[in-house]
Amino acid sequence: MTRTARQVNLASRPNGAPVPENFEVVEADVPVAQDGEIVVANRFMSVDPYMRGRMNDVKSYVPPFQIGQPLEGGAVGEVIESNSPDIAVGDHVVHGLGWREIAVLPASQTQPAANVDGVSLSANLGVLGMPGMTAYVGLLDVASFKQGDAVFVSGAAGAVGSLAGQLAKLKGASLVVGSAGSDEKVAWLTEELGFDTAFNYKSGSVATQLFAMAPDGIDVYFDNVGGDHLQAALHALNVHGRVALCGAISVYNNTEPAPGPNNLTLAIGKRLNMRGFIVSDHADKRDDFVREVGGWLADGTIKAEETVMHGIDTAGEAFIGLLAGANTGKMVVEL
Repeated sequence: MTRTARQVNLASRPNGAPVPENFEVVEADVPVAQDGEIVVANRFMSVDPYMRGRMNDVKSYVPPFQIGQPLEGGAVGEVIESNSPDIAVGDHVVHGLGWREIAVLPASQTQPAANVDGVSLSANLGVLGMPGMTAYVGLLDVASFKQGDAVFVSGAAGAVGSLAGQLAKLKGASLVVGSAGSDEKVAWLTEELGFDTAFNYKSGSVATQLFAMAPDGIDVYFDNVGGDHLQAALHALNVHGRVALCGAISVYNNTEPAPGPNNLTLAIGKRLNMRGFIVSDHADKRDDFVREVGGWLADGTIKAEETVMHGIDTAGEAFIGLLAGANTGKMVVEL
């Protein structure tokens, strides 16, 4: 008997902000596993800002999603069938075929799920997964963070930013400033996560609020937002400051190119280092990341929040909400 399961297809390409009509949940046949392949019942799937770019039919570092085909993204699940000697039925694995209830793929394209006592399996899609790794390598490698640096993190209440700020404090930052989109998120950053200070970017000028909170300037800017946040950071950065260009969520839904910062020439006199990065280029850091962050997560030193939607029918809604800032911490869908 042919096995079927539900998946989310890209029904149409968004024009601006995605809408529910861009997504279609369909029942589809599950392929038969071949030699070396496994069948995974996905327990959680991830929605992440980078997926918005893949919905456009443009060349990028990853191919675009195709209309009428299932979307892809991080997922973690339980192996229910294995044709691989390396993975057993019952194992939990992380892989890239989310947006579907059951995934069939080569065992070589998965990795064992990290297991930390008292931590949900879904953490493999957040603080112990790609977003966590992004924060870790972005701060420590790309931005070359060093003890005593003053750090500004935009999008600080998201999955990446919330860990980047905590890591900066744990590694000895002299000041950690965060920006977020609500007063509740600002309170979470300062009262729960240990940020020294934070501001609601919707409450006034980013540049003015950043200067008030970091009057002596910043040494590192972890950029998840772009736009006015990047422009403000360029003003605030000290000589030899470093910028980790991680994301630019403020412009992902734009239908026309956004103006660039009008103060980029400051990078010359200040001798700034601005570096874009993709986390998949840093796989060699994974063992160090899991060991260090996993240990802090287990003993409560690091805190991670999740916003959880339930059922594959909510996947499109979860993604739309993510881009609108509806999440605190990592947005995941429980399947």
